[in-house]
Amino acid sequence: MDAIYTAVATANGREGRAVSSDGHIDLPLAHPHALGGNGQGTNPEQLFAAGYAACFASAMNLVARQEKIDTSDASITAEVSIGKDPADGGFGLAVIMRAEFPDHLQGEAGKSLLEKTHAFCPYSKATRGNIKVDLVVE
Repeated sequence: MDAIYTAVATANGREGRAVSSDGHIDLPLAHPHALGGNGQGTNPEQLFAAGYAACFASAMNLVARQEKIDTSDASITAEVSIGKDPADGGFGLAVIMRAEFPDHLQGEAGKSLLEKTHAFCPYSKATRGNIKVDLVVE
């Protein structure tokens, strides 16, 4: 791959800070309440969900433009879960990508667009075979 852009960020753990090299991201990090933390900062799962949702939505819009489909009223929500991985006793991730579509993208039309987007999206390519990703049309 020939890189077009490289993002750089530094973090020092779940109870610290995450900072991008350009300073646009400078966030306190904290364990969520569900993992025993105080919830007084963001966490890696939220950051991953935001990045995946943004990338997936952009990829969907590109696929839709190529197929002359209007996605101006569509949105993508990524739900990223963390839990124990029974295979190795460590932790693993799972994702639900929820597409909120207007009427013309309900049913098979929306499902087909999501599947094509999932095949095209760089985040989906990076996670394929590593993270379970469910696609849901709402």
